[in-house]
Amino acid sequence: MTTGHRAQWKGFIKFGEVSCGVALYTAASTSERITFNMVNKASGNRMNRVFVDSETEDPVPKEQQTKGFEIENGQYIIIDPDEVAATIPESNKTLEIEAFIPCSDVDDVYFDKPYYLTPDKVGGDAFAALRDGMTKSNVVAIARTVLFRRMRTVLIRSHGKGLIATTMNYDYEVRSSKKAFEEIPKLKIEGEMLDLAKHIIGTKKGTFDPATFDDRYEAALADLVKAKIEGKALPKPKKVEVSKPSELLAALRESAGMMKAAAVKPKRTAANANQGTGRQRATRGAASKATASGTAPRRKAS
Repeated sequence: MTTGHRAQWKGFIKFGEVSCGVALYTAASTSERITFNMVNKASGNRMNRVFVDSETEDPVPKEQQTKGFEIENGQYIIIDPDEVAATIPESNKTLEIEAFIPCSDVDDVYFDKPYYLTPDKVGGDAFAALRDGMTKSNVVAIARTVLFRRMRTVLIRSHGKGLIATTMNYDYEVRSSKKAFEEIPKLKIEGEMLDLAKHIIGTKKGTFDPATFDDRYEAALADLVKAKIEGKALPKPKKVEVSKPSELLAALRESAGMMKAAAVKPKRTAANANQGTGRQRATRGAASKATASGTAPRRKAS
C-alpha cells in the first residue's frame, strides 16, 4: 500500500495446505467528512463528556465505571471488564478458507465492511495462485478468523492485483425482509402504466461509476460552513412533491416524453464531460475556501 496507510491487521491466509502472509487495509474511510464538536454557546469552548449516575446525577469517576447487563427494568448484573476480555476468542492470525462458492450465492445484505488484502514480500507466489485461481474459476472464498476482538466470517474475492476481504454480518444481525415488506399491499401494474415505466427505465440504463455520485449532504455542510463564515444565508431547498396515485399515469407519460426529448439532444463535448458536475466544483471550492480561512471545522475520522 502507499505510504501513510497503516495495516489494520496482519496475519496469514490458508487454503488447503498452502498459506502466505497477508495484511488488511481499510478500503473505505470517513476521515474526509466534515465533523463538528459540541461547544458551549456562552464561552465558545469545546465541552467534555461526563458520565453521571442516572438517579443521583452525581459525576462518576472512571475507576467506579464498569459494564452491566440489564435483566429487568433498571436492574443490572455487573460484568467486570476482565470478564469481558476473557470471552474474546483466541486468535491464530489465520484467515482459514472454508469453502469456494459462486459470488451470486451471497446476498449483499450480509456485507459489512470491505478491506484490501495484500501479500507480504515473501508470499507473493501463493497469493497470486489463490487470486488467479479464484478469477479463472469465477468463485469467491468464505473464511473465518478473529478480527478486531471478534470471530468474523469474511468473504474474499479477487480484485485487480489483489484481493478484497469483506467482513460479513451474522444471520441474527440481518433483519427479515419478509417482516420489513409484510405491510406492502399486493399491487399488479399492467398495460400502459407498466409500458411507460419500462420505457423510462430503458432510456436511463447505464453503468455504475462511483465518481459520478456526489455526497449531497457533505456538499450542503460545506456550503453551510462557507455561508456561516461569510455571514450569508443559505437558500431553502425545494420541496419534493410525491406523485399521487391519481396523477401517476400522467406523471409517467410526462417523464416518458421528457426522456424521448433528451435522447435527441447532442451529447456533451469531451472537454465539458471531464470537468465534473457543477455541484462537485462548488463543493471543492467551498471546502478549499473554508480551509483557507482557518475557521472551518476540522475534518477527522468519525
